[in-house]
Amino acid sequence: MVKHKIKISSIFPKHLFWDVRLEELDSRRDMELIIPRALFMSDKKSFEKDIARLEDIYQPEQIIENLQHTKERISNEVCELISKRYNLPSFHRFSLKK
Repeated sequence: MVKHKIKISSIFPKHLFWDVRLEELDSRRDMELIIPRALFMSDKKSFEKDIARLEDIYQPEQIIENLQHTKERISNEVCELISKRYNLPSFHRFSLKK
């Protein structure tokens, strides 16, 4: 369950949602889009700030579930950071084939 309804445009950078009307996003209805996009450009340097924004809105289980099943191109580095933060087995979105 979403912690509370919030205006997404007041929390996340507009460029992450370039292809949708940011003002029309709903934190409950659109979490499958919001969660991965919020982490799409994250890295070690920005991760704490990025994940804190999400945790203000969503439960850890929602963040994990959406990240593990998204089709967005989330880096393996972010997946590792999520795994460590929530004490999960390591998981990756992409694997390198030899």
